[in-house]
Amino acid sequence: MLNDMVEFCISNLARGSYKALEQLEQDPDLDIIEYDCLSHCTLCERSLFALVNGEVVKGENAEELVENIYKHLEENPMF
Repeated sequence: MLNDMVEFCISNLARGSYKALEQLEQDPDLDIIEYDCLSHCTLCERSLFALVNGEVVKGENAEELVENIYKHLEENPMF
């Protein structure tokens, strides 16, 4: 079975999403990938975000980002 994929931009990690990444790395059902840039620079400047199975998920802080990622996964199962 394929895992859900969560992608982070290094610049956004430096802005605060690193705490979300650390928490999500504990989940064996997620593949976490870091990129130099995800080409969402305007979004990256304004909020914390990650790409979840290719779709943007945002949060005001790391805790909200994690909540929104799990909510997105629940509402949008891969299979």
